[in-house]
Amino acid sequence: MSFTTRPEITGTFGVATSTHWIASAVGMKILEQGGNAFDAAAAMGFTLQVVEPHLNGPLGDMPLLMRTAGADAPVMVCGQGTAPAGATIAHYKAEGLTLVPGSGLLATVVPGAFGAWMLMLRDHGSLALRDILAPAIYYARHGHPVLPRVANTIAGLGDFFRDEWPTSHAVWMPGGVAPKAGALFANPDLADTWDRLLTEAETAPTREGQMEAARRAFYEGFIAEAIDSYLRDACVMDAAGARRKGVLTGQDMATWQATYEAPLSVDYHGWRVWKGGLWTQGPTLLQSLMTLSGVDVASMDLRGAEFVHTVTETIKLSAADREAYYGDPLHVDLPVETLLSAEYAATRRALIGDTASLEQRPGHIAGYEAWAKAAIARAGRDMAAGPGVGAGEPTMAHLTEKRGDTVHIDVIDRWGNSVSATPSGGWLQSSPIVPGLGMPLNSRAQMFWLDEGLPTSLAPGRRPRTTLSPSMAETDGLQLAFGTPGGDQQDQWQLILFLRLVHGQMNLQEGIDAPLFHTGHFQSSFYPRGTRPGHLMAEPAFGEAVLQALRDKGHDVEVAEPWTVGRLTAASRDADGLLKAAATPRLMQAYAIGR
Repeated sequence: MSFTTRPEITGTFGVATSTHWIASAVGMKILEQGGNAFDAAAAMGFTLQVVEPHLNGPLGDMPLLMRTAGADAPVMVCGQGTAPAGATIAHYKAEGLTLVPGSGLLATVVPGAFGAWMLMLRDHGSLALRDILAPAIYYARHGHPVLPRVANTIAGLGDFFRDEWPTSHAVWMPGGVAPKAGALFANPDLADTWDRLLTEAETAPTREGQMEAARRAFYEGFIAEAIDSYLRDACVMDAAGARRKGVLTGQDMATWQATYEAPLSVDYHGWRVWKGGLWTQGPTLLQSLMTLSGVDVASMDLRGAEFVHTVTETIKLSAADREAYYGDPLHVDLPVETLLSAEYAATRRALIGDTASLEQRPGHIAGYEAWAKAAIARAGRDMAAGPGVGAGEPTMAHLTEKRGDTVHIDVIDRWGNSVSATPSGGWLQSSPIVPGLGMPLNSRAQMFWLDEGLPTSLAPGRRPRTTLSPSMAETDGLQLAFGTPGGDQQDQWQLILFLRLVHGQMNLQEGIDAPLFHTGHFQSSFYPRGTRPGHLMAEPAFGEAVLQALRDKGHDVEVAEPWTVGRLTAASRDADGLLKAAATPRLMQAYAIGR
């Protein structure tokens, strides 16, 4: 048996796992209260906005996979908001931009996470909205022990907040002082916002009506009005180093709603794996599995150089296709059937050699050659960051305090309902606090390009191609929900975990605790959109012999600090109802709880 840092949690009543122990405890509380997995996941999501404000917020975004007990497959809830009506390439270029900034008001799209939570709760939850929001309101009102990374992030941005984002300074540095790690930190403005929303929602006579009334208060009522009023005049510093006004309006919010859609899926060694559509990066994991389906992964040492090399080269190919061919399928015709086909995977597999590739190599798809050519050209640009703040999302890239990130939630209840959700955006370093609301706007628009004719070109009403990427899988009645924060690394770490579960017969905790790696070879999704050809970050637990073997294969190996790569969580349910869950020990925050 492999070494693990903690036991794999097992039980039959319910399991909840997330990137913060308080949120996991909240999820278990909701299950104990009689709520289902949908109730628990939402309560966890709102709590994470309070206790991990440097990683997500109420005005962020979220794709969510949910599966009702007995269903043949999960469905995707799209909580990814769209670009505002005023978000045109011409407008952004007139602002002197060649890239969408990584922070500030022009980086903002319609906030989608709240609408996604309300849609799921309305149709599948069982508890009242007050039950769902109560834990988040409690911690926002009375305080929570602030994480060291939150305290350090705020302290590092203190001067910037004071000089450029005074509304953020007032909320994150009350009295002009950054919170100390471990001290209680409150956000009373956020608590007041949720209290007012509940007061308005509870005028509806039914539980379902309350969810809809809350959605209207958010997207058409006082929250949208506060955002619209603020953005009419606000002109603030962004990551590109200048003060600019935003284009989001209350009308943009009023005309958007979260939706359901069917996820994409492939079969791999007896498993069915589901991911979001091409508006997420999720299909890169599916493409990677299709490529690896013709490789004898089972014969490899899953902690060895051959495994690391093969998986890394596979990821490079899938990510190259992501940059060329992914986007919003509601606005652009995308070659999804080709990308997930066995025939196409065979052509990609043939490109994997014994040495590290230093090229960006999207595949050849007839009729789409211009997109591939443009992706290669973009990867070669010199994209230098400006003097602003808050750029990007890449988790731990590496362990910088001024970048945002993401959180993750997996829940399964005793009836067999399950949720895998990856909320993000609207973190404290993304945009100024909207006055009176206690919440900053998101910065997901930085995923768009300001070049015409691409599947990811900025355009009004289009979804940015997000990195957020929850996962579900099934084999022989065993259902699995898993995911991680991590920007461009999300589907890399999830792929590694899944391969270890399938081929290494590791339990969930063993698979998560095993050493991890990722590559920054391909185009970053985040401002300033750079590439690091041949890059490979690996944890030192692989051992010097493996690391040297990878260098010998031509990888530009960057050895991470011990226990710093990946923030995976996972939960599963056997056909007989046995539940299991696990969470990473990395960063000392994530926890799995169950009984």
